[in-house]
Formats: sequence, structure tokens, C-alpha cells
Amino acid sequence: MKIILPGLLTLILISSCKNEAKPQPIIVNYPTTAKVDTTDTYFGTEVKDPYRWLEDDRSPETESWVKDQNKTTFGYLEQIPFREDLKKRLEKLWNYEKLGSPRKRGDYTYFYKNDGLQNQYVVYREKDDEEPEVFLDPNTFSEDGTTSLAGLTFTKDGSLATYLISEGGSDWRKAIVMNAITKEIIEDTLVDIKFSGISWRGNDGFYYSSYDKPKGSELSAKTDQHKVYYHKLGTSQQTDKLIFGGTPLEKHRYIGASVTDDNKYLIISASVSTSGNKLFIQDLEDPNALLIPIVEDTSSDNYVIDNVGSKLYIVTDRNAPNKKIVTVDANNPQEEHWEDFIPETENVLSPSTGGGYFFAEYMVDAISKVFQYDYDGKLLREVKLPGLGSASGFGGEKEDKEFYFSFTNYNTPGSTYKYDVESGSYELYWKPEIDFNPEDYESKQVFYDSKDGTKIPMMITYKKGLELNGKNPTILYGYGGFNVSLTPSFSITNAVWMEQGGVYAVPNLRGGGEYGKKWHNAGIKTKKQNVFNDFIAAAEYLIANKYTSKDYLAIRGGSNGGLLVGATMTQRPDLMQVALPAVGVMDMLRYHTFTAGAGWAYDYGTAEDNKEMFEYLKGYSPVHNVKAGTEYPATLVTTGDHDDRVVPAHSFKFAAELQEKQTGTNPTLIRIETNAGHGAGTPVSKTIEQYADIYGFTLFNMGYTELPNKSVLKDFKE
Repeated sequence: MKIILPGLLTLILISSCKNEAKPQPIIVNYPTTAKVDTTDTYFGTEVKDPYRWLEDDRSPETESWVKDQNKTTFGYLEQIPFREDLKKRLEKLWNYEKLGSPRKRGDYTYFYKNDGLQNQYVVYREKDDEEPEVFLDPNTFSEDGTTSLAGLTFTKDGSLATYLISEGGSDWRKAIVMNAITKEIIEDTLVDIKFSGISWRGNDGFYYSSYDKPKGSELSAKTDQHKVYYHKLGTSQQTDKLIFGGTPLEKHRYIGASVTDDNKYLIISASVSTSGNKLFIQDLEDPNALLIPIVEDTSSDNYVIDNVGSKLYIVTDRNAPNKKIVTVDANNPQEEHWEDFIPETENVLSPSTGGGYFFAEYMVDAISKVFQYDYDGKLLREVKLPGLGSASGFGGEKEDKEFYFSFTNYNTPGSTYKYDVESGSYELYWKPEIDFNPEDYESKQVFYDSKDGTKIPMMITYKKGLELNGKNPTILYGYGGFNVSLTPSFSITNAVWMEQGGVYAVPNLRGGGEYGKKWHNAGIKTKKQNVFNDFIAAAEYLIANKYTSKDYLAIRGGSNGGLLVGATMTQRPDLMQVALPAVGVMDMLRYHTFTAGAGWAYDYGTAEDNKEMFEYLKGYSPVHNVKAGTEYPATLVTTGDHDDRVVPAHSFKFAAELQEKQTGTNPTLIRIETNAGHGAGTPVSKTIEQYADIYGFTLFNMGYTELPNKSVLKDFKE
């Protein structure tokens, strides 16, 4: 193997100053990144991959590279004069009590609470008028707060519970069974569970899903045959019964099992990608019953939301891109017997059940509207929400007379409401006391034209009285993939950004789910460029309408959104001052060779499909489109060394390419969080540090030597 060692690259950053005092130059000595002579051939085309060695997350060389990069990055960040001020402001604003919506299980009502700066939310419970008590405290799982609670499921009667834990942010889980009444652990820990919930069958045991442990690194090696097991209480995990997924015919990448609320049926969902699934049903009351197919192909998304006896209620987008609910008898559940229950509308449906009713939530230009139906399909009422934003949590047990829902938008912290299912009335149950006044801010929805003339909605949030002078620091955030919808929600980190006069803009790009399956499919495979064009057009709109300008614009996104940022900054490096790709999918030719990445092929296609798909992917793959002699924006790549969803090698290789080929004075750094994964379960302390660095880097590279709004610092500047 031929190894080339490029000389040490040195960069002097001279930042234009937006304040009176000019910043001192920051000298960046990039670590040397070895290049290996590795080449792949796709349909007769050779593609060099000089940083292939960084894919080995277990090698001493990669570990050393990570340490060197972090030393360089933190050496830079530590010199930003207001970095510590941002951290203190984030801590102060974050330090308020946060409460999740209560749910009743057996004789207890359970809820999640964080006193303020706790690394992980604590699970409490209360009974009647007794004082709440701690049920589970994930902050005790590990000293550094990096072991998190990843799921908690009770039996129907609330007497038993299984909780899942994640260590270091990994998608691999461990399951622990406890007596929910006494809080005593009653079984040895189950291991190697991944992409799985827990579904109890009575009080006898539960179903879960996992993969065989892969050969090589469990954080990066490919996993593509999911299996469903049944664990009977009181037995060893080694004797768990394989239910589905063990044969070549049953091979799927994602399989889930759930038991209906009355314990009558087992429902199996099986998928080969993140979109589309087969659906099976088994009568658990008949010991000889087999799995019966409901849907036998993966061209649609389907799930059983509820049943009354043998009458099934199925949510589907089959011949209904915006989704509908159908009913069918479990004895003849195939599509030809389906009857519409809540028909498809022009808006995307996200239903739930509770209190003996259906609640149909619709997205109308990404804004929630909720309607209540009975089990005969009769519309009872529209639930008039507290404002324009996102509602969630309309759900509970059939026996519930009341339950709780939450409401939020970009400038309103989430509040919880108690809902009476019979009258449709609700009252405020809990509202956070936070050092942030929503009345000082406003959100505006605009529609702009993408490159092909498609109208794209975008929410723009900022402090009232904003002057449209082109000089407002702006973060443009996007995702655009996997049928994911970006709906309005409050974020402490966004609040800190807007306090500083920042604009926060979120377009609803194609590839997402805001307008149903058609909107999703308009941004996949050989239409993926539509997503990048939508994002580029959003930036151009903000600049043309003087919300900001190139010098004050940062683009940000994570995971598929990290790909969005990588592709946008390599296609239009002239458009923004700062790029912030997080845990991004950056190598589009090899993404499917890691962990469960092959399941993303519905959205991306793979380089092995055909020559056209290979050339299309190579045409926008961020790693393969960094060009020498180009001035790229100031870039802070962020990832976690335990990310087994989008392996960090994507970010490693992209950062190495940028550091080698960047011209001009803009820094290209990578911040690698250790003992952290794709994002879920990240301790609050780490999150605060991350955002202090991200915002500090962003504002400094927009030319600020001090915070634009120093008045918020008065409490800790005395």
C-alpha cells in the first residue's frame, strides 16, 4: 500500500471585525492526514479513496487522528473571546424545570422531569394525592451521564416494566426487566438489542428485535438481517424464541413486533429500507395460528393502530400518499377487503388513539390541526389548539377520561394541557418558567420558488423589530429526506441564537413528509438534487429580501441534513459564510456498506445499482466534490466517535478533503465528541458545550469579536 504524507498545512485566519476592536489572527496548524493508494472501480470508472483508512474506527491510527484533530479544533475554539459567555448564557437559559406529558400505567401516573441542568431526564411517578417519587434516574447509570434511558414499556396492568439503555450514544441497547410496583430488578440484563421497541404479551414476556453481532466493529460493520425474538420471563436470553427473520425468505433490514392492546394479535412489520413495509398478523389466542400476510410487498407504509375484537384499524399510504385509515376483519385482512374509515385528504394524516376516540392530526403547511372521531368514523369536533404550531401527545388508554397533549412553536416553549375526551375542553396543566419572553419574538411563514418553480414553505423566526438590512446573523437549517417533517418547535439553543439578533430559518424541503408521499418522492434517488436546489433557493430568498447576506449566513443540518449542508457548500461555496454539517452522510458511494446504511437506499439509491445511479451519486457526494483551489466557507464539521447510525468516517473523510484542498483564509475544522453517538441521549452538559462552540465559531467567522447582544450577560458579568 503506497502512503503519501502531505506537508503540514498552516492557515492564518484573519477575521473581518464587526466591532471596534479587530480580532487577533488565529493560526491553525492542521494535523497531517496520511493518504493511501486505494481505488474502487464502478462501471469502468476508477474512483480514488485516499482516506479509506479512517473508516477503521478501532485502529490506533484513527484514534490518534481523532485526538490530533480535536486538539487543533479546541485550540482554535478556546481563542474565541465570547465562547465562555455563550456557554454561561446557554446554562442559564437551560436551567429551568422541564416536564413531559404524564401517562397513567396501572395505579400510577408517570412523567419525565428535568430540574434544569440534569444530564438526563428523570422518570417520576405519583399515586392519587401522594407526593411524586423517583421511579428511574438515568443520571445514576454512569458517572459522566453518557448512559441514557432509551425506552420504557409497561405491561397493561402496570405491574411490570422493561427499560432500554444506550451506552455512549450507541444504537445497540440493553434491556432490564423490573417489578414496577417495588422497583426491583427481577431479571438479568438482555443485550444486543437494536432498532427495537419492547412489546409485552400479557405479563408472561415480551417481543424485541435485534441483529446478530457483526464481524468486526459493532459500531461500523454492516447489519442487514433483523430478527424478532420472544423473551419469556424467568428464562435465559439464549433460549429466547426466534419468531421472524431467521430464514433467507424472511430476511429484512428492519423488523418490528407489537401486540394489540387486548393481547389478541401479534403484528409484524418487515422492511428492506426506511420506506415501505410488509405487514403480518398472528392470532395469539390460537396456539396453532400462523402469521397471515396483510400486505405482502414494500411499496407502501402500513401499520395497525388499533383493533376492536377482530376489526382492525390500519393506517396506510397505499394508494393514498397523504395517508388514510381503513378497517378490515383480521380473518381476511388483505387489501381487497379494506374499507375507508378516515379517508385521505389533501393534508398529511398522523393519527393517534386515546379515551375511546381517534385523533386525526393533519399538517397544513407544516402547522398542526387536530380532529376527534369516534370508532364509527363520525367526526365529533376540531380541537382548537392554543395557537399556530405543533401539537403532540393526543393519546392514551381506551379507558382514560382525560389525557395530556403538548403544544409548541419556534418561539414558544412547550406547554402541557389536560384534555377532557368527552367535552373536548382542555386546560393548561404546566407551563415552563424560563428566562425567555416569547412575546419579544415572531415567526413568519413565507413561500418561495425553487429552481424548477416549485413553491417551498419556510418559517423565519427572529426578534420583533428586526431591520432588513442584510446584516443579521442567520442560520438556515434543513433536512429534506426520509419522509421526515420539520414542524415548529421550541429550542433553547435557537432561543440563545435569536437573543443575539440571530434569524432562524427552516424551509420544508422536498424529500420530507410535509406534503405526503409525493413530496417525499420528489427528493429521492435521481431527484435528490431538488432538495439541494430547494435549500439553495431558500438562502437566495433570505439574501434577496435582506434578512441576511452571504457574509452573515450559516447553513446547518444533521445526518441527512449534514449531507444537505455538504452538498450545498460544495456546489455553492459562494453562498454562505459558515457551514455546519453535523453527523452527515458524506460518502455517497460507500454509505450502504456501514451498519444499517443499506436501508437508506430507498432515498439515495446505491453506487452498485447501475451506471446512471453511480454517476448521479458521485455528482453530488460531498467527499467526492471537494475541489482544490476553491474557497469554501468557514466549516465546523461535528460528529461523535460512537455514532453507529452515520459512522464518523463520513465526517472524517470530508474534513480531511477540505483541509487538503481549501484555499483562502476560512478555517475547516472537525469537532469529534468522544463517547457520543448520533445525538439521542446526549448529556445536557455536552450539548451546552457543543452549542457554545458551534455558535461561537459561527459568530466569530461572521466577524464578531464580542456578542451582538451583551445585555443578556449582565447576570454573570457583575
